[in-house]
Amino acid sequence: MKLPVLEKLIDSFGRVHDNLRISVTDRCNIRCFYCMPEQDPVFVQRSELLSFEEIERFVRVIVGLGVSKIRLTGGEPLVRRNLATLVRMIGAVEGVRDLALTTNGILLPEQAESLHAAGLRRINIHLDTLDPARFRQITRRDGIEKVIEGVFLCKRLGFDPIKINAVAARGYAEDDVVPLARFGREHGVEIRFIEYMPLDAANRWERDKVLFAQEILDRLASGIMPLAPVPDQDPRAPASDYVFDDGVGRIGIIASVSRPFCMSCNRIRLTADGNIRNCLFAIDEFDVKRIMRGGGSDDEIADLVRRAVAAKWEGHEINTARFIKPSRPMYAIGG
Repeated sequence: MKLPVLEKLIDSFGRVHDNLRISVTDRCNIRCFYCMPEQDPVFVQRSELLSFEEIERFVRVIVGLGVSKIRLTGGEPLVRRNLATLVRMIGAVEGVRDLALTTNGILLPEQAESLHAAGLRRINIHLDTLDPARFRQITRRDGIEKVIEGVFLCKRLGFDPIKINAVAARGYAEDDVVPLARFGREHGVEIRFIEYMPLDAANRWERDKVLFAQEILDRLASGIMPLAPVPDQDPRAPASDYVFDDGVGRIGIIASVSRPFCMSCNRIRLTADGNIRNCLFAIDEFDVKRIMRGGGSDDEIADLVRRAVAAKWEGHEINTARFIKPSRPMYAIGG
């Protein structure tokens, strides 16, 4: 029997929130320049990470507030031991109708089968390039062959959809846009380009380092063929979707910088150390772990979620002088 939805999480701008992104760890097995420092990243103590039981409890509470879509992220979520167990636990919560995972893919050859057996079907795999040398330049690690092996294994297992996420940073991405799109067309996976955002640990982001959405579309049009917007798109989805004129190949573009979509945002976040964030770029957080480990009730958790959503701002203001970079880099927030 499906649990009744008690209410909707609506902020002061009328945005309804039904999408939760859960970071299960801030640790990662690569060191992408737009996310992590190359040396000596600072991680939270393992005892401060939410347990699987605490995550499941939070999911049960928030489903009662109208959330039905869950995505597991990191850091790199597959470095969290026994992640398939958490997938099975969340999938069993009545009211969760969409469960997905975002991963860098290096550990997929080892874990894809157990994740699929636990009920996971939707997966996003991060891959910025098909060139091994550029992969190492971006990630400062090896492992591209594992990522590609993981893509093909997920195809064989029946994951659907499979999406490949690529960060579009100027000076890195230009030569990869067309090859990635061709790869997607050939193998039936959607390629999603994400504009480089100011969430890097080294604080080196500058606006002129962003490869913008229109430039990506122009490169695809000249290198392959023009694209057209997909009709009847979900207006709350972060990506704008396109299809090539011959109908083969789907491209998504997340244009957080050049085309902000803040006013249609339906997402809230739970960090690995138990803080609710109402925006990727939020300055303030709401400590739900304190309630859980202090003996608090589910009603107290629900009230904190309501307060977090009510406090959500209009937008991140990346394109204004008022923008304030969050104190946490991407790996500590959750991708």
